[in-house]
Amino acid sequence: MTVTRSSGTTIRTPEEIAVMRRAGGVVAEMHDCIRQAIRPGVTTLELDQVGRDVLERRGAQSNFLGYHGFPAVICASPNNMIVHGIPDGYVLREGDLISIDCGAIVDGWHGDAAFTAGVGEITPEATRLIEVTEASLYAGIAQMLPGNHIGDIGHAVQTVAEQAGFTVVREYVGHAIGRAMHEQPEVPNYGRPGRGPRLAVGNVFAVEPMINAGGPDTYVLDDGWGVVTADGAFSAHWEHSIAVTENGPEILTRSA
Repeated sequence: MTVTRSSGTTIRTPEEIAVMRRAGGVVAEMHDCIRQAIRPGVTTLELDQVGRDVLERRGAQSNFLGYHGFPAVICASPNNMIVHGIPDGYVLREGDLISIDCGAIVDGWHGDAAFTAGVGEITPEATRLIEVTEASLYAGIAQMLPGNHIGDIGHAVQTVAEQAGFTVVREYVGHAIGRAMHEQPEVPNYGRPGRGPRLAVGNVFAVEPMINAGGPDTYVLDDGWGVVTADGAFSAHWEHSIAVTENGPEILTRSA
């Protein structure tokens, strides 16, 4: 059974992680299918339908739809929108960036992951933003070893992003995940090594760098959901759900 440690982290059993691995597989399939559908002329609402089709085909539930009233199964955030974009009639254009965040529930257990893709041909700087953000995610994941600390994850993410000349969004962070999509403790994308709760075998966290090409400041749109860069600069978002194992981190939302 699930055990909560005095450090505040939750230990999942191998059987529980096995179900989360199945939920992660659904999320990975959503990513694969949505990525294939991204092209100029497609609306973000059409991308949401692709995600719905995967959930229906796999017999899984969305953990986004209805979350605090959210009306879709994916967040679709173009260009300077960092996170939480509501899919609508926005038509993807050549040169856009689009960040897709989505999740799934299987037998009560959650998976959650995000990626950013270019639409058609994008600028070299936009390509670099995507690549650095993804690299910062994997740098953070590499720190998910038993005995390390949550601060080690954030420090690795921050180092990669800032050494490339980009900035880290601080208002929005990663999180533990399990029976709920967002659980404690939080996993910031910045921090100091050796600080925060200690990692243990059986922890499962969603690590999700949000990296801006310009400054780190943000604001929320009038719809109460979409978060954009204050200076209008592009932003990228990458995320995986990861289990801490005796053999190192296992990405539960990676495509097979």
